[in-house]
Amino acid sequence: MQYLLLIYDNEKLWDDMEEAERGKLFGEYSQFSQDIKKSGHMVAGDALQPVHTATTVRVRDGKVTKTDGPFAETREQLGGYYLVEAKDLDEACAIAARIPSARIGSIEIRPVLVFPS
Repeated sequence: MQYLLLIYDNEKLWDDMEEAERGKLFGEYSQFSQDIKKSGHMVAGDALQPVHTATTVRVRDGKVTKTDGPFAETREQLGGYYLVEAKDLDEACAIAARIPSARIGSIEIRPVLVFPS
């Protein structure tokens, strides 16, 4: 089954981080990505641009509106994701717990809904 692991961090925390510490975390991300590719769990994954680059689109009564930024102000922002293949939620949780940002932010795990073709 596929699970989307959504990575939430406080962008300010990353901005305020010492360069050496940020480099260490990026190194951990690189190793984690290599490990889950090698194990066959990784389907896809990417980091996202900062939240100030986001645009939210809504359609109400047939009218399209665009708003700069995310839908809601939060302490943590969506910073990236991994799409993984796991046998069950327990395995997906074990993979998510290894994501470096799990120590400084949070990882939301969402099973992918598969529609019959």
